Amino acid sequence: MHSAEFSKIWHKILKDYKLHMDTKLAPTLTDAQLTVLELLQERDAMKPSDLAPHLATSPAAVTMLLDRMEKHNLIVRERDAADRRIVWVSITETGKRETERGLRIRSEFFAEALDPISSHNQQLLLYLMGKMVMAPAAESPVR
Repeated sequence: MHSAEFSKIWHKILKDYKLHMDTKLAPTLTDAQLTVLELLQERDAMKPSDLAPHLATSPAAVTMLLDRMEKHNLIVRERDAADRRIVWVSITETGKRETERGLRIRSEFFAEALDPISSHNQQLLLYLMGKMVMAPAAESPVR
C-alpha cells in the first residue's frame, strides 16, 4: 500500500507550502486571506456565509478574518440596499494588488517545486492528481 508514503510526501509538501506562503505573504496577507481575495475577484461580491465552505472554517472565524481584512483595506463590507440583513463583501484596489502579489508568490513556490521534474512528468503528475480530485467518493456500505 502506497498511502503511507503518499501521506508523508503530501504532508511535507503542505508544510513547505505553508511555511513559504506564511513567510512571503507576511505581514499584510495570509494564505486564507488570499483565498478570500481570489474568490472575490472571480465573483465580484459575496456574502460572508458563502465564503465559509471555501475556507473550511466556522462563520465566526470568517467574521474575524474579514474584520482583519477590512482593517487592512483589502475588502469592504456593505449592507444590501433592498435587504439590510444581507452584507456583501467585495475586494478593494489594495486587495486586487495583494491578490496579484499573493498569486505570484504561490506560483513561484510551485515553479520551484516542479523545476526538477521533466515537462512530461509534470503533465503526468497533473493528470494523476486530476484523477485523485475526480475520483468518486466511496459509497456507504449497505446495511
